[in-house]
Amino acid sequence: MAGAANSSRALLLLLCALLYLARLSSGNSEVMKAVNITWSSINFKTILQWEPKPVNYFYTVEIDGDRLVRKKICIHTSATECDVTNALKDVKDVYVARIYSEVPNRDPDDFDIPPYEVSSEFIPYAQTEIGVPTIKSFEQKEKTLKVEIADPLTPYRFEGNGSFRSIRDIFKDDLEYTLYYWKDQSTGKKQENTKSNLFEIRIDKEKNYCFYVQATVPSRSTDRSSQKSSVKCTSVRRDELDGLELEVILIIVAVAVGIIALIIILSVVAYKCTRSKPAATKKESVPLNA
Repeated sequence: MAGAANSSRALLLLLCALLYLARLSSGNSEVMKAVNITWSSINFKTILQWEPKPVNYFYTVEIDGDRLVRKKICIHTSATECDVTNALKDVKDVYVARIYSEVPNRDPDDFDIPPYEVSSEFIPYAQTEIGVPTIKSFEQKEKTLKVEIADPLTPYRFEGNGSFRSIRDIFKDDLEYTLYYWKDQSTGKKQENTKSNLFEIRIDKEKNYCFYVQATVPSRSTDRSSQKSSVKCTSVRRDELDGLELEVILIIVAVAVGIIALIIILSVVAYKCTRSKPAATKKESVPLNA
């Protein structure tokens, strides 16, 4: 009896040891649900992100909208982000994402829904960030400053020619630009708004100006404005020089070179005169007998 009991106990210990080793070799097999789910979107390029990094399981993302049939993307991924841009083409729809935590080699006959977590709602039209606008060109003539803006592009394409659609193609008249401008070396700042891509403002003649632009969607309650563009400055003198004809520029250069040469010659002559004057004075002071 004692021998049989000892054998059973030894067998039990062996099984426990094997189970423990199996757990160590397989790592942590606990399936966790996604947490800290966030939408990151700029100019309608949208990335879904979450935590934690999966160990021995995968994630599958499912996008659902008021006008969209549920669609699974990023299936069985070990990443913690998913590009959902192409699933959000109806930019005014209201979307949510479900992130499923699935074990590998799952039985296809298992109809139980894997554990999942649901994101907050996301409306691309109202929530995507507006990218930094680009100053395409600018020109200052007399009392007018013209500034042309290039619309930021989106990842969506036109069906016809396949070119990328801009944010204006989506926002249309709901998009406007604000130009902030001031005299160079001055702190007084003014602003002008336009719903087009071109500014034409009245300024003081022969004064240099600096400026930058921001895009705005006035219908939004939050995140209305984009980041500032880079600052540009005009240069009246440089523009005037660029407008001169080549012959005039050559004449100006020749006159400048002539003036510099004349100054050098006069300086050399004056220097020689001052050198020779002391010698002549000394010669005159020597007695005739000497």
